[in-house]
Amino acid sequence: MNAFRMFLTVVALSGSLGTAAAATYTVRAGDTISSVAQRNNLQPQKLMQINGLNTTTLQVGQKLNLGSGTSSRPATAVSAPRSGGSSTIRTAALRFLGIRYASGGSSNWGLDCSGYTQAVYRSMGVSLPRTAASQFHSGSAVGRSNLQAGDLMFFNTMGRGVSHVAIYLGNGDFANANSYYGRTMVDNLSNPYWSARYIGARRVM
Repeated sequence: MNAFRMFLTVVALSGSLGTAAAATYTVRAGDTISSVAQRNNLQPQKLMQINGLNTTTLQVGQKLNLGSGTSSRPATAVSAPRSGGSSTIRTAALRFLGIRYASGGSSNWGLDCSGYTQAVYRSMGVSLPRTAASQFHSGSAVGRSNLQAGDLMFFNTMGRGVSHVAIYLGNGDFANANSYYGRTMVDNLSNPYWSARYIGARRVM
């Protein structure tokens, strides 16, 4: 009888371990790769790798595999603050400053605005679409008063919708490939030119 009970205990334990290893999460409104990863003790790059994702864009209702060894805390739709993330993002963004501007450029020989944001995020293991317009549909929308370092900022510089993208660094600063000055550099939203043409931001981490 004792042996039989022990057998049942082992079977039950094996079943619970199997469930944990196959943990999943259903994407809710407001979720980002970063917020889901943080709540489950994963790196964003690891979460993307587990699910075979090549973009940070999530769809409401999408099922994400959390792998094994995740947190037992219930996931919520509220984004958690990124602890220490701003310095990492800033370092990555500044690493690509001073590169000459080149329309259509996507390498260290020359970068355009979306080539710059793509290169910065690629260095952190995150894939972005190639154009500013397509990047505008990545992640989730962020209000101007809630900007965090690493958010993508979008501008209408040509009078026909999204035409420029940059990376917010904090304190109004943002890094971008500036065609007027011919290089990747840091600008600030206090500049009337940029402030008047700002049209929104997206959080992809």
